Amino acid sequence: MQLLENNKISPEEYLTSERASDIKNEYFDGEIFAMAGASREHNQISSNIVRVLGNQLLEKQCGVFSSDMKVKIREINKYTYPDIVVVCGDEVYDDENNDILLNPIVIIEILSDSTEAYDRGDKFSHYQFISTFFDYILISQYLCKAEKFSRQKNDTWIYSKYNREEDIISIESVGCELPVSEIYRKVYFT
Repeated sequence: MQLLENNKISPEEYLTSERASDIKNEYFDGEIFAMAGASREHNQISSNIVRVLGNQLLEKQCGVFSSDMKVKIREINKYTYPDIVVVCGDEVYDDENNDILLNPIVIIEILSDSTEAYDRGDKFSHYQFISTFFDYILISQYLCKAEKFSRQKNDTWIYSKYNREEDIISIESVGCELPVSEIYRKVYFT
């Protein structure tokens, strides 16, 4: 992620520009950051996860959104584009455009060389301000490896790692299972 400007802008200026742009940018405290493009593997993994979770959530009052859905972290004035977001119950949006979700339950990021440190560090710390956020799943696009952080009632997080195709990630917060073999279906590691 690269800083575009040093001049701070308002959230309203960001949203006006972002909604008219073909390029995705994150916003944090007056600054805009360009989002990196995605590889074939990243896109395949994302499609696989949306398909698997979407099928399991068909009969539930839940939605699965890919990387075009912005999430706002109100407490720190940040707008971001998670790779995949799951929300259940009433979807709460920032305004009438219904393009800025406020209440995600599950956030999934697909790691790349350029985003991994940020996704594991500051971005995860920022997401933790969202009170409805309970499961954070990180997926490698370079090898068979998924990691899950699950929020507990005392605001601690439990870590789980999955690195075998036969492993199944249980996402209790939304009542789903995500088989690692399905995450990596048609993904070819080089």
